Amino acid sequence: MNEPILAQHTINALDGSPLDLTAFAGRVVLLVNVASRCGLTPQYKGLEAIWLENQSHGLSIIGLPCNQFGAQEPGNPNEIAAFCELNYGVSFPLTEKIDVNGPNRHPLYQWLTGSKARFPGDIQWNFEKFLIDRHGQVAARFAPTVKPTDPALLEKIAELI
Repeated sequence: MNEPILAQHTINALDGSPLDLTAFAGRVVLLVNVASRCGLTPQYKGLEAIWLENQSHGLSIIGLPCNQFGAQEPGNPNEIAAFCELNYGVSFPLTEKIDVNGPNRHPLYQWLTGSKARFPGDIQWNFEKFLIDRHGQVAARFAPTVKPTDPALLEKIAELI
């Protein structure tokens, strides 16, 4: 495939330091745009569970905070980190707050959703999921309402790891 690999993109961690996406080479990565004040926020619990269960098998999860849907991620980095840790025990990496749609769409999301993407189209809401295979290419896209415990998502993860 000619599609760019995940590691060719850059993004900062929640604390503002560069998040080295090359560290995820050879791993299956679940990218999820997240928010702290959304009806879907309890999905953090399921995401953490599948992360803990599968990280030793080659799965990584990256949460990408976004405030574009109902202003449901208004916090600063410290507030986001504290909320995720205290309420859901989140230990997987979180990135800086980004735009996933519109004119300021982060380049990573331009790759994930642009006209040349495998699954093009704007992000519908918080907690939309992209599964990246071990070669750094998009393997699947799941709607926000697909829970981390959904059999279709779990089966696709199992197939890729």
